[in-house]
Formats: sequence, structure tokens, C-alpha cells
Amino acid sequence: MTSTVLDSVLEPVATCLTPESARRIADLRADPDTQAKLDEFADKANEGQLTVEERAEYDRMLAAFHVITILQAKARTLLERQGES
Repeated sequence: MTSTVLDSVLEPVATCLTPESARRIADLRADPDTQAKLDEFADKANEGQLTVEERAEYDRMLAAFHVITILQAKARTLLERQGES
């Protein structure tokens, strides 16, 4: 799914955000265990050492983070428009 398609799919979600929910989404961060796993996969990917299973899990993680990143951008835009950045 390209960013443009994903962006348009997530736009209706963004219109449901309140300032509080937008702030919470904008501030989302991966928990330490998830971040450590992502960092491990990134290192292994850079070294060409991911297994097929690890590559699949890494790709799923990246896709999920991509969705969250787009939602965060939409949340920040909403907050900026409301002067709450």
C-alpha cells in the first residue's frame, strides 16, 4: 500500500481525533522491548543476516510503524491548526 493510499484511508480516522487523542497519538512511542526487537532486526537487515521468518516479522513491524507515523503526522497537523503544537 503506497503512502498516498494509506494517507487517504487514514484521513477519516484523523477527522475523529480530539485535541487530547491527537496529543496522545503524536506522543506514541514503541515500548522498550518492541524498540529493541526493531533495532535488532534493523541491524541484522543491514548485515544481510535476517532469516526468512525474521524478514517477514520485520516487514510487518515496519508496516505497522508506517501506519502509526502517518497517524502521528495527521495528529500533529490537527494540533498545529488548533495552535496546540
